[in-house]
Amino acid sequence: MSGYSISPLWKVLFADLGLNAENVLRRAALPGDLFARTRTTLTSAEFYELWHGMEQESGDPLLPLRIGESICVESFDPPIFAALCSPDLDTALRRLALYKRLCGAVRLEVESDSSTTAMSLESLDKTVTAPASLRWMELVFFTQIGRIGTRSRVEPLRVETPQPPPQREEYAEFFGVPVTEAPQTRLVFSHADATRPFLTANEKMWEFFEPELKRRLSELTEEATTADRVHGALLEMLPSGSASMDSVSRRLGTSTRTLQRRLQREGLSFQRVLDRTRESLARHYLRTSKLTGAEISFLLGFEDPNSFFRAFSSWTGKTPEQVRGSRAC
Repeated sequence: MSGYSISPLWKVLFADLGLNAENVLRRAALPGDLFARTRTTLTSAEFYELWHGMEQESGDPLLPLRIGESICVESFDPPIFAALCSPDLDTALRRLALYKRLCGAVRLEVESDSSTTAMSLESLDKTVTAPASLRWMELVFFTQIGRIGTRSRVEPLRVETPQPPPQREEYAEFFGVPVTEAPQTRLVFSHADATRPFLTANEKMWEFFEPELKRRLSELTEEATTADRVHGALLEMLPSGSASMDSVSRRLGTSTRTLQRRLQREGLSFQRVLDRTRESLARHYLRTSKLTGAEISFLLGFEDPNSFFRAFSSWTGKTPEQVRGSRAC
């Protein structure tokens, strides 16, 4: 999905960090009036460029930790403030998972059992790579939510990310445990900490916020073009082998005929959106992984590797290994 909400309260964060908002936007090649607009949405790539602009302007290798330490209630956007109204961290994480798209270009997954609550982060758009430091900041941020809500030093049991920060000692001191390398960006909390009562709990305030959050999420979804919505659905469905118009139509809650008609209005076909999505994903996998052509073929939902190789050649005029070797992706 292409639209992610950006709040003017980012300016509060910049002020707390001593950063010049105009300089950040210039470094990110984004409009100078971005935060003055009533409603602002960015693509995943633009969101990541905003983060890079903030990194460059600060020049601080510990920026993710500084952001976590600067968090205060008055600078929160409604989704986060509403989460603090939750009875505990487990509930707060689940509420944030529903509305994360209102405050960032990632998806939050939460799993609980009798002993732990685990949360993991994943980019919704797999065609662009999230900055490693943004993942570190998210880990700091969600830990800080638990500490602000409980007014106690909540410490995760495990902190995992594909690319741990070089300043491991500083992060270990913040979390209370070392940051370890793992395939996913993930925090694991004990059941005791995840269910520790929030002193900020306020169910009446949550009931006040929830309808507005639902409305904002609905508006954000409606702003996406049909091609955007199909692209977003395919990104989630392709690894499981679901790439048909029927399956995508069911995911989007519409008929195949209606979906086809809406795409035609945008000058596209389902096959064209499917090809674009597969090509962008293939380039991403070739750029960022050592997956074989056969493995990429499987992740893109092709029936056999030869079908993928033929399709990739028709898209690019090259073989996957030629593109990987040249890094021209």
